[in-house]
Amino acid sequence: MSGMDTLWAPWRMEYLTAGPGGGGCIFCEALRGGDPEKLVLHRGRTNFVLLNRYPYANGHAMIAPLAHVGRLAELDPETGAEMIALLLRLEAALRAEYGPHGFNVGMNVGRCAGAGVEGHLHLHVVPRWDGDTNFMTTTAGSRVLPEELAVTWARLRRHFSPAGEGTP
Repeated sequence: MSGMDTLWAPWRMEYLTAGPGGGGCIFCEALRGGDPEKLVLHRGRTNFVLLNRYPYANGHAMIAPLAHVGRLAELDPETGAEMIALLLRLEAALRAEYGPHGFNVGMNVGRCAGAGVEGHLHLHVVPRWDGDTNFMTTTAGSRVLPEELAVTWARLRRHFSPAGEGTP
């Protein structure tokens, strides 16, 4: 053998074989399920917070409106304001749990802008650390994440608990 190790990531097969659209809106579907299995951290009045099932880094979460809207012009002021309030709360939760050095925060609106789910707006929040990029993403098209999604969900969920325990 050449001495090359194999990194097995069977959970990615679902993502690779789902194809475009995957059979519906993942955000609307997440709202129909239970929070742990759908990775929903918090349900607000007009938005919700959930983990990205295929994260770029541990803690990668998204904030999406409850309503299925695909354009910023379709957001009412209350929904936009709550989205930003949840962004601040999520940033504080991620800082408390993971201590990242920075964040990527962004939204892709429209397929040509890179939206994977074109019809339902969502804001990505990705914690970043100095030197966190590695050769795996570049050469193998894979990411190495040290923490399982269920553990990430449990760590962050307490920051959005109904009683407010642990809420920054």
